[in-house]
Amino acid sequence: MDSDSTCGGESTSELPNSCIAPGWVGGNPDQFRPQSEYLASRGMVGFRVTYRVIPRGDSGPPVVCVQDARSAIRWVRAHATELGVDPRRIASAGGSAGGHLAAATAMLSGPNDPSDDLSISAAPNALILFNPVYDNGPGEWGHARVGERYRDFSPAHNIRPGAPPTIVFLGTSDSLIPVATARRFQDTMRGVGTRSELYLYEGQAHGFFNREPYRTRTLLETDRFLASLGWLSGDPTIKPL
Repeated sequence: MDSDSTCGGESTSELPNSCIAPGWVGGNPDQFRPQSEYLASRGMVGFRVTYRVIPRGDSGPPVVCVQDARSAIRWVRAHATELGVDPRRIASAGGSAGGHLAAATAMLSGPNDPSDDLSISAAPNALILFNPVYDNGPGEWGHARVGERYRDFSPAHNIRPGAPPTIVFLGTSDSLIPVATARRFQDTMRGVGTRSELYLYEGQAHGFFNREPYRTRTLLETDRFLASLGWLSGDPTIKPL
């Protein structure tokens, strides 16, 4: 039986744990457990994955973090048959720094772990992003870490035709990702012919999706988004709060 999968979390590397790391330096493996359990109840296969974090004192770009995120997608795709996953229906999801990594699997061509089989695509077929730090250009969050190499690490600077359909959730009072940044990302995605949805939550700050009623509200929109792709059928089984 073929099924869809969601690779989620704010961190990624060894399966099947998950998390997000503020600034790629830490995280909580259980962060996306409610979302994973709900989508599993809807017939999907959920993977919560962890990534190697940047060592304290290292001010450089998140090389190992991106490598591990890309390796996670490849691992799921390589083991799709035994996992009961449709390799053409893999979504990458994450929040904050994990949102950056989820987007990086779709938009970037590297960096790749030297041990990876590069014949297996690391690109997901959909993106579900929660206040993602996906623009690391000058003046944006994360630029201090990636510096002049921002074009190598910033998903927003690597959008191209064929990018996967994407849904983004953001609070209007987020101190890290301005609404203008999210709108620019959406416009660029649509400019290359890619479906891009943006849901704004008035007065909400960074990480708002971790608490109710916003956890349920964003999960409902995620369900509807996946259903619109043909990955889920029937109405959501949770109710708005």
